[in-house]
Amino acid sequence: MIKFLDLKFQYSTIKEEVDAAMKNVIDNSAFIGGEEIKNLERDFAIFQNAEYCIAVANGTDALEIAIEALDLPLGSEIIVPANSFISSGEAVTRSGHQVVFCDCDPENYTIDLESLRKAITDKTKAVIAVHLYGHPCNMDELMALAIEKDLKIIEDCAQAHGAEVHGKRIGAIGHIGAFSFYPGKNLGAYGDAGAILTNDAALAKKSRMIANHGRIEKYNHIFEGRNSRLDNLQAAVLNVKLKHIENWTEQRIAVADYYLKELKEVPQIQLPKRESWARQVYHLFVIRVADRDHLKNYLKENDIESGIHYPIALPKLQAYKYLGQDEDEFYANKYDSQVLSLPIGEHITLNDAGRVVSVLKDYFGAK
Repeated sequence: MIKFLDLKFQYSTIKEEVDAAMKNVIDNSAFIGGEEIKNLERDFAIFQNAEYCIAVANGTDALEIAIEALDLPLGSEIIVPANSFISSGEAVTRSGHQVVFCDCDPENYTIDLESLRKAITDKTKAVIAVHLYGHPCNMDELMALAIEKDLKIIEDCAQAHGAEVHGKRIGAIGHIGAFSFYPGKNLGAYGDAGAILTNDAALAKKSRMIANHGRIEKYNHIFEGRNSRLDNLQAAVLNVKLKHIENWTEQRIAVADYYLKELKEVPQIQLPKRESWARQVYHLFVIRVADRDHLKNYLKENDIESGIHYPIALPKLQAYKYLGQDEDEFYANKYDSQVLSLPIGEHITLNDAGRVVSVLKDYFGAK
C-alpha cells in the first residue's frame, strides 16, 4: 500500500530525538510556557524570515487572533478565496466580520487577483491570502493592491511552511500570518498547534496578549483575551521536526517534479502549475480529472491512497448558503468535483511515485 500520509514512518526516522525531547519536558515538569516554547518561537521566526513569532493552540486560533489584533471595524468585509478549508472563512465570521468569497486561479489554485479586485467594496478592510496546497500567493501584487485600497493582508500559511515568493519566505510578507502545525502538515505537531508571524511589533504584542488572557505579566490583564497557549510537549516535537523540514521539503519537491515530468503527456490530467517566482513546497499535489471519484477508486484498488482537497467549495457549503455565492461563476465552484490529491511526502520514494504514475497511465491508456 502506498499511503497518502504516513506519520508512523516519519516518527521512525526521528524517534530517538523526539523521545528524548518529550522526556526532557516531562522530567522538568515544565508543560506550559517553558524554554521549548521560547526556542520554537525564535527558530520558527528565523526559518520563516519574520521578526516575531507567537505560538498558539492551533491554526484556527492563529487566524482569529490575527484578525482581532488588526482591530478592524466590527462588521468589516474580509475577502477569502473560495477554495480552502472552512477555518479561513470561519475565522472571519467568528470574529464579528463579514466573509466575502472570491475565485481561485485554476492553474495554481491561489487567490485570483482579478476576482479579488472585483469583490472589493467600501466595507472591505482585509484579505486572507491562502497559500493553498503549498503554493504561495502572488504577494507582490497583493501588497500593491493592499496599499492602493488601504487593506490589511492576512496570510493563511497552514499548508505552506517554507514556501517562498521571489526567494522570501511567506508568513510576514503581509501584515500578519497564521500557521497550523496540525499533525498532517509539512511541519506537524503530535496534536493541535499553531503560530502567528509578523514584522510589526505592535501586532505581535497585541496577538500575544490576546492569546494569553489579555496580559503580558501574570494577573495584570489589560483587556479580556482568550486562552490559546501552545504546550511545551508540542513545542518540543516541533523543535525536533524543524531541523528536518528542509530535507523533507526537498523530497516533496523531487516527487512533485517527477509527477510533473511523467504525467505531462497525459491529456486527461490537469497538472498544477508552479509559478516561476514561487517555491512551491507541495503540502499537496493536486490534479484535476473529469471522473475523479472513479479514478480514486481505481487507485485504491491498486493499493494507492489519495485524497480530496476540497470536495465542496466554501460558497457551496450549507454554512455559507446565506451569502448566495454558491451560484457565482467561480472556477472553484466548478472544479471541486474534479480535484484529486496524489500521495506526496517524505515517505514517498521515487519508486513509489513511479508506481502511481504507472497506474494513472494504465487508467488513461497512456504509454
